[in-house]
This record gives sequence, C-alpha cells and structure tokens, in this order.
Amino acid sequence: MSQPVAPQFQPMHIGEEADPPAVVPPDPAALFGARAARLRKLTADHQLAPYLNFVADLAEAQQRIVAGLPKPTLPPQDEIERDAGHGMAPIARARVAIDDVALNTLERFLDETADVAMPDSAAAARDGVIACDETERRAMIANVLADSLPVEEIAEHVFVAAAMQVHFARLAALLPVEKLKPVGDGACPACGGPPATSSVVNWSRSQASRFCCCATCSTKWHVVRVKCVACSTTKGLHYLHVEGAADTIKAECCDECKTYLKIFHAMKDPELDPIADDVASAGLDLMVRDKGYGRSGFNVFLAGF
Repeated sequence: MSQPVAPQFQPMHIGEEADPPAVVPPDPAALFGARAARLRKLTADHQLAPYLNFVADLAEAQQRIVAGLPKPTLPPQDEIERDAGHGMAPIARARVAIDDVALNTLERFLDETADVAMPDSAAAARDGVIACDETERRAMIANVLADSLPVEEIAEHVFVAAAMQVHFARLAALLPVEKLKPVGDGACPACGGPPATSSVVNWSRSQASRFCCCATCSTKWHVVRVKCVACSTTKGLHYLHVEGAADTIKAECCDECKTYLKIFHAMKDPELDPIADDVASAGLDLMVRDKGYGRSGFNVFLAGF
C-alpha cells in the first residue's frame, strides 16, 4: 500500500520553453502495433501475463485491419466548424452515425480475431457477436459509444469496443486539428469520450506537460497538472502508488469528487502506453478503489474488473 505523496515535477529542458499543443491527433497506422509491442514487453514476470498477451493479440488484430478498411466519412466541414465554434466535439459519439464503415470495421475485426488464442468464455463472447444481425450489432455499438456495457454482455462488448477504437481513431485522424477546441477537462475534444489515463510527457516544446488520452479514439488533449480531470478542482488532490512498484504510475485522487485518474510519468519512462500500462497496473486500481475512490477514466479492457 502507499501513503499520499506530494506531486514531484521534473525540470524542463534548459533554454526550451514549453508550448504544448491543445490537441494531438492519433496515428492509426502505428497506434495499435505499438500498443501490442508494449503489452508483450509488459508480460515478463507479470501475474496478468495471460491477459496482457490476449489484449496484445487483440491490438495486433486492430493493427492488421487498419490499412484495408474503406475511408471513414467525417461530418460536413460546416458542421465541424460550427461544433468547434460552440465548444462541441465534431465526431461526438452520441451524434456520429453508425454507418457501413463502422459496421465493416466490426466485421473485419471479428474475422481477424478468428485465430487468436483466448479463453472459452471470450471465444463464446466473440461467437455471440458474430451471431448478431445488423440491428443487434448497431445496438451493441451504441452501447459502447455511450459507455453503457450490459453487465451480462461485457465480454461481447469488449470485441465491439476494440473495433470502434479503430473506427474512431481513423475518424479522429482526419479531423483538422487546428479546428479542435477544448470541450472540458474530462472530455475528448474530438469525440467527447472520457480519458483512459493521463501522461506527463517529454515531447519537444511540451516538457512536463500533461495530456489525457481518449479511451475511444486515442486523441490526446492538454490538461494542466495538479487539477482533477473529472471536476476541475485544484483542492484536495493527492497521489498514490503501489509500494515496491515503479513510481512512474500514480493515481491522482480527488477528495472533492472522490474519483481518481491514473497519471503516467512518461518523462521518466517514455514507453508508457495510455491503454497497455493502464491494464498492467490494475493492482493500483484495486488499492485506490479500496480507499473509497471511483475511477473517472475508462478502459474497456478493464471493464468488469
């Protein structure tokens, strides 16, 4: 267990002023392959190694389908500009149509996972999605985009969500980044989704800056440090980490709203991945949850955990 600790800041590079971008779009062509590689690396001597390998297999399947999919269709340009002017996410999950490209992405992902080794329960869940007709699949996609996963069908929805991560990353990558505006600390400026985690990075001109990563489309957006992403307060924050584990992953806990969001110190370890390392640090979630805090972020690969 861990005691609350004060935040520690790394020094910025001398002579280089931080000027972080408001939004960093995803790169679907490399995103899922890099995530899979990170998951494979994390399996070494890890008690969750079988599950991490399974998620890595899913990430590799995500990567394999990216190149062969039809180009997704963005909303009209005037709608994107209108939404930006009103502080709204242009591909808001509640408003984007579940079109043929989204359905095709799900179909391709199900096909690509045919040879993935998985527990019988996961195989049965995949078979369940395959057996669904178009209407049922649309309903499942709608559930995923509303972050509303039926308890009795969480495993089925994990496959659907993984496909939608591909679809929305491809949509977000097409958006004119200069048009994207903040829509709230806890909401993705591209799709309006919640963050999975946040990271303090060491990118050029963004040293020691914090970015949240969208759980759905992997867009990153700048959020100031020592501020609750869920309720925006700067009061009552403290940081917990698992004793004996690397202090590069902590939970930022808020006593105002009783939630937490993991914060990765990528300045110390640039290989940290917002999704992969979140799954691998599930022990931290258990510890913080036992202290009475609820998770403000979302990661479908931890759904039901």
